[in-house]
Amino acid sequence: MNIILLGPPGAGKGTQAERLEKSHRMIQLSTGDMLRDEVTSESELGRQAKEIMASGELMPDDIVVQIVAEQLCRDECEFGFTLDGFPRTETQARALDGIMIDKGLKLHGVIEMKVDDDALTERITGRYSCAKCGAGYHDRFQRPKVEGVCDECGSTEFNRRADDNEEAVRHRLAAYHAVTEQILPFYREKGILRTVDGMATIDEVTKQIEDAIEQLQ
Repeated sequence: MNIILLGPPGAGKGTQAERLEKSHRMIQLSTGDMLRDEVTSESELGRQAKEIMASGELMPDDIVVQIVAEQLCRDECEFGFTLDGFPRTETQARALDGIMIDKGLKLHGVIEMKVDDDALTERITGRYSCAKCGAGYHDRFQRPKVEGVCDECGSTEFNRRADDNEEAVRHRLAAYHAVTEQILPFYREKGILRTVDGMATIDEVTKQIEDAIEQLQ
């Protein structure tokens, strides 16, 4: 089974992709991870990507498409894959169609994780993690059992992402609505788009995604 998870940053795509990898052996292909791996490899493509990332510019379609094409050749994709963070534009969506045809693969479905902007902003801006073990917490929804002490390792140091502030989150959401959300009609016309409630509990979202996959098989 090969699917795309679509949704704005913070919608929970990575969490659900990890669950699909465990339950269906569908390898998670995250654009962010792929770019970082390419940079670490110090390949020619990685060096180009590093320079662009350092400049703060958006990654050109041709570089992202090339990296995804290479990843789809991995043996681990034998049981299927979940694309997380790609495609972001209709140009990338059409390029993915070409890649799939060239490799004799089929895209079975696109699952949109629909969210409420205000609720998602609260979810993202309130999150933080243990600086030592990475355990995740939230100002409102998941505080440590003992205030200021990590439940998992007992550390008293915590981190917040610098871009997990309301201005940055609103900017990312606006970019998603203006660009990535516009590819939904492209997949709707193909009859492979399904929508789930991304604001439900993690387990409920998983159930909705499993139901959607069953429909798409």
